[in-house]
Amino acid sequence: MKNIVVFASGSGSNFQAVIEAAESGEIECTITGLITNNESAGAIEKAEEAGIPFRIMKPSEYRNPDEYAEALSSQLDKWQPDLIVLAGYLAKIPAPIIRRYPEKIINIHPSLLPKYGGKGYYGERVHKAVMEAGETQSGCTVHFVNEVYDDGPIIAQKKVDVYPGDTPKTLAGRILKEEHKLLPSVIQKILNQQ
Repeated sequence: MKNIVVFASGSGSNFQAVIEAAESGEIECTITGLITNNESAGAIEKAEEAGIPFRIMKPSEYRNPDEYAEALSSQLDKWQPDLIVLAGYLAKIPAPIIRRYPEKIINIHPSLLPKYGGKGYYGERVHKAVMEAGETQSGCTVHFVNEVYDDGPIIAQKKVDVYPGDTPKTLAGRILKEEHKLLPSVIQKILNQQ
């Protein structure tokens, strides 16, 4: 059985989708831990309900980026991930971690990358930008993580139409439903290839 570790900063709805997929056998894995940088993240409650260990690790609480990277590395050693899944994680993954886990860190992003990605493009900001640009389609992307925000090789995408009456919130809701399907399917696909 493969191990995955999830990183999440927010409500944890994608994390919950992964938990449910693991429990149902859609993903053949053990979720060995959750790392969050937000002590009030909804993802913590989801981890507790599922009996998944978690650690709150804020980059700002370490003296420097190297110390933070070492602490993360030490925690990951304990959880032995075959794959690291960023599911709404808003802190940058330190370069030493990315180098240590080449093509073993994936992220889900709520747009059709390379459009509307990069620093500052998260949550409803993404959907607002899509609508302001007059796009007729948006969607979600799962990609490998490299040292630049939302820049790594794309693994899979799912398109969603943008309707004339949409708001950033209604568009976000439709895309999130697709994220909850896309992320577990990509995780299983990658684990099958390992």
